[in-house]
Amino acid sequence: MEAFMEAEYIVGGHGSRKIKVLQEAFQHIDGEMYSDHYGSGETIEHFQRRMAEVLGKEAAIFFPSGTMSQQIALRIYCDQKGLKRVAYHPLCHIEIHEENTLKELHQIEAVLLGDKDRLIRLEDVQAIEGDIACLLLELPQREIGGQLPQYEELEAISAYCRERGIKLHLDGARLFEITPYYQKSAAEICSLFDSVYVSFYKGIGGIAGAILAGDEDMIKQSRVWKRRFGGDLIGLYPYILSAQYYYEQRINKMGIYYEQAKQLASLLNQCHGVRTLPEVPVSNMFHVYIERTPAEAEPILSRMTQQFGIGLTSYLNENSETGHCSFELSLGDRYETIPEDRLQSALIWLDEELRSHGPKR
Repeated sequence: MEAFMEAEYIVGGHGSRKIKVLQEAFQHIDGEMYSDHYGSGETIEHFQRRMAEVLGKEAAIFFPSGTMSQQIALRIYCDQKGLKRVAYHPLCHIEIHEENTLKELHQIEAVLLGDKDRLIRLEDVQAIEGDIACLLLELPQREIGGQLPQYEELEAISAYCRERGIKLHLDGARLFEITPYYQKSAAEICSLFDSVYVSFYKGIGGIAGAILAGDEDMIKQSRVWKRRFGGDLIGLYPYILSAQYYYEQRINKMGIYYEQAKQLASLLNQCHGVRTLPEVPVSNMFHVYIERTPAEAEPILSRMTQQFGIGLTSYLNENSETGHCSFELSLGDRYETIPEDRLQSALIWLDEELRSHGPKR
């Protein structure tokens, strides 16, 4: 939507992904500092040690992408058990965004657990037919609004997997964002898992890059696979230094983002024909559903942006069954810059417009 790009205030995220993201991170870096070199050197090794400690694991390794790190984790566990079979949610990132990668690159069979519209439960894991090498859980489950299981359910799944020798891997792309809801540290959550991947460009807001953490042997094998995948660039320092910088800037603000998400979701749920999933967010991220087609909702949202200078979303997804539209919101540094009275006025206006302009069908 063109109006969104011209909005004075954008509701979600930390800011536009312009070159200044790198410039800011490098402002106070000593230019004489040595970069990493093909996966070694103090720049990368220091950050890996720090993240291993934060995540409560023996070791950690930095990857240019989470996609690479998770394929490698699952491959290692399959090789260890001599069984190329893993399980995860039907809307897991690996399943819907990675072009059938496990089958094409690793000949790994995927078992899809549970229903696509809900979280994986203990009974789903218990009902798996045949053996699996690894179970992957994504926390939060992005494609269904960032939902989270109760912590007791996680503990039960973890105990079940350990009793049966099933490796448990955490897709923790947004791990830091869920710590306020669980009231647990990242290390406490990760203690339930054998390994974890964390992203540094989502809630942290760095350029790119990811950490994979686990035991010493698993990470040692990961280094070999990283080289095989071409992940050992001559220098990863732009990603590492920006990850380190924005981690320090934002790690202690996750609770603020979470509270702001709950506040905004409450306001949106008061608008006619609008609901959020979850109704009460469990992290800084949630989905917004509007009972209008994209063609009906877009001009209303555009007028709101033009009148109040507030942009809610740059896109609208259409539900093939209902025709209604939706979008995702992840709150970050931008939200606190929006004048509260202007936001409330904009959403009151939105409510009135949705009431007065009913669906065309």
